Amino acid sequence: MINEVVDLIERMKDSDLSELDIITWGSPVPSFGNLSISRLATLGLNPSNKEFLDDAGSELSGFERRFHTLNSLGITDWDEATFDHYQSILNLCNEYFSRNPYDAWFKRLDYLISGTALSYYFPSSEACHLDLIPFATSTKWGELSNWQRSTLLNRYSDLLGALLKNSKIKVLVLNGKSVIDNFLKISNAEIEVERMQDWDLPRKESTAVPGYAYKGYVTNVGGIDLNNNVHIFGFNHNIQSSYGVTTAVQLSMRNWITTNVLSVI
Repeated sequence: MINEVVDLIERMKDSDLSELDIITWGSPVPSFGNLSISRLATLGLNPSNKEFLDDAGSELSGFERRFHTLNSLGITDWDEATFDHYQSILNLCNEYFSRNPYDAWFKRLDYLISGTALSYYFPSSEACHLDLIPFATSTKWGELSNWQRSTLLNRYSDLLGALLKNSKIKVLVLNGKSVIDNFLKISNAEIEVERMQDWDLPRKESTAVPGYAYKGYVTNVGGIDLNNNVHIFGFNHNIQSSYGVTTAVQLSMRNWITTNVLSVI
């Protein structure tokens, strides 16, 4: 993992990162949790700016800090980063769920995978979270321009491939249609789609939002051949932001994930 961190820091030295809205003073985030011991990873778009900033827009510090920044490392530029800095960045990633995790976001995903007996949290810690792009941006993915999103995917998708290749990950759980669509752009994933009526989200004044399940496998991500087939399970609803994801829908999704993951892990 340390080699991947070194590569990520080298990418932070690109001169045009500000054009991509990347938070250049914050460290890259190769993983949330310890990738080296994980067998399952959930997959999102990219780290939230809330991993670095409080509600007032100030840098998190002290116990509230989640990841390193130039300020916390005591350097003014990524050119000054040393091996000790790389190790410190990796340590905070590994310790993420035992420090100050963004539970408002991660607890829902952890519930969905909890039937597998794998979890982000102690004592399991055999699940982690990865993102398509390991750099936080100042604005949400959906608010970036089409050019920014496509450039980020084209330029940095190999980073996810390298992380997966050098891991023990057997299963990726994709959180939401946007993640699935963008993952398909950067991989050779073969996916089957299944209509899931139990996952429909009711609407009072319109038809329900239909639920869909996605199942398949992938052997290449970002141009990087993986060592083994990685199984893919996903759902079209973003569990954190899709309006009306009821307790019953979450339970049905959890049961589906449990059955499918336990059949391959």
